[in-house]
Amino acid sequence: MRILPVNKIHFLPLIALFLSPIAQAQTSKINIDQDPKFEQLLNEKRKINSSITVNDRYKIQIFYGTNDEAKKTLVNFRKEFRNMDGTIVYNNPSYKVWIGSFKTRIEAEKNLLDIKKKYPNALLIKPNKQ
Repeated sequence: MRILPVNKIHFLPLIALFLSPIAQAQTSKINIDQDPKFEQLLNEKRKINSSITVNDRYKIQIFYGTNDEAKKTLVNFRKEFRNMDGTIVYNNPSYKVWIGSFKTRIEAEKNLLDIKKKYPNALLIKPNKQ
């Protein structure tokens, strides 16, 4: 009687075939216990955020024109007035450089006087909601 050699190539798929019904993927259950005060805090934060409107603040516009010139103007402004923040706003077809975010008109006008020394065409604006 002759013994046939076991070919390894055929042996591995057979083992995999027999073991596949036994193998299962890992299953997990995640249970999150959350403090009820956390949900109250989130609701309060949502109420506060909905009442804050960014566009209710005064801004100073120092430039109106092309994109490249607006970028140069903003860079120059940031070098001279490090304590104020500025941004470029696109309003078809031009770019505007807006400076600051002032709560009151008096605060904005005080800063406008300083800014007008360097940017004589600067003007006070109050953006409307978009």
